Amino acid sequence: MTRKKIGILGASGYTGSDAVRLLARHPNAEITALTANTHAGKTMSEVFPHFFMLDLPKLVEWEKVDWTRLDAVFCGLPHGTTQEIIAAVLKANPGIKILDMSADFRLRDKDSYAQWYGHEHRAFELQGEAVYGLTELYREKITAARLVACPGCYPTAVLLALVPLAKAKLIDVDDIIIDAKSGVTGAGRGLKQNTLFSEAGEGLSPYSIGSHRHSAEIEQEIGAAAGSAVTVNFTPHLIPMARGEFCTSYVKLNGATPDDLRAELEKAYANEPFVYVTKKGVLPQTQNVRGSNYVQIGVVADRIENRAIVLSTLDNLVKGSAGQAIQNMNLMFGLPETTGLEQIALFP
Repeated sequence: MTRKKIGILGASGYTGSDAVRLLARHPNAEITALTANTHAGKTMSEVFPHFFMLDLPKLVEWEKVDWTRLDAVFCGLPHGTTQEIIAAVLKANPGIKILDMSADFRLRDKDSYAQWYGHEHRAFELQGEAVYGLTELYREKITAARLVACPGCYPTAVLLALVPLAKAKLIDVDDIIIDAKSGVTGAGRGLKQNTLFSEAGEGLSPYSIGSHRHSAEIEQEIGAAAGSAVTVNFTPHLIPMARGEFCTSYVKLNGATPDDLRAELEKAYANEPFVYVTKKGVLPQTQNVRGSNYVQIGVVADRIENRAIVLSTLDNLVKGSAGQAIQNMNLMFGLPETTGLEQIALFP
């Protein structure tokens, strides 16, 4: 197959740079356009010195890219700035494939989007065709899509752990508590006081308690699986490591046992290349998936009768963002789904 010409919007951010890292060694991809308006004119290695060995195009303003020459574009821009740019890209090249790693097309309801993101959607005419890009749940739709809204990192970890259980009616979806922790790259690359080493190091901090925007995605997808509206208790925390994510979900059982939950997850992911359910007594750990596109899920019986604890971990920049986007790109171009994504975790 001819190598696909790829552009990356927002290549100077963490998700954009991880897309570059992974695509640079993808056998069917050629990175031909990189945008970063604030760093326009610089080489990628000036912004990210670890790319010193790669021959990459210079960073440019997005308006200067000839989108008609590209086959696909990955978008790593912040929410709110993405909608109009993607609309402009699709107008210039209606046949291009869009892998959006922002939040702008994840929510299907425009009122819900306005509620959680503080403004009306600026390209809602495209929302109807956007496919929620959780690969394991929407593989067939992703394969035929032009615009894929790749999930947030927290929703990916939570939904892979809970959707099969909600769909099978094994848990009470009205009683879900999610304790989530993410490395500081989840907060982006911009300068923020709470992510300075002296502020974030040697500490653990909750944030956006009861109001984190990823709650909307989690509720949307668990609700779709359960067939009813769902509200979850979701609390994220910033943990002092660069990358990685761990979600602990506390659930009430619907006449099932923790072993039933594990069996259902094993059945759901038996043929999935990147999702692994641990054996009884084996606990997932962030270091088992760091730098990889793999997910680990485990189930433990709670001390409280009729409850269980479901554990899930992934790398927030890979399976939680750029890696999953590439997995979806592979599907959209008819490539083997695992192409360019079989890196083993970095350990230690």
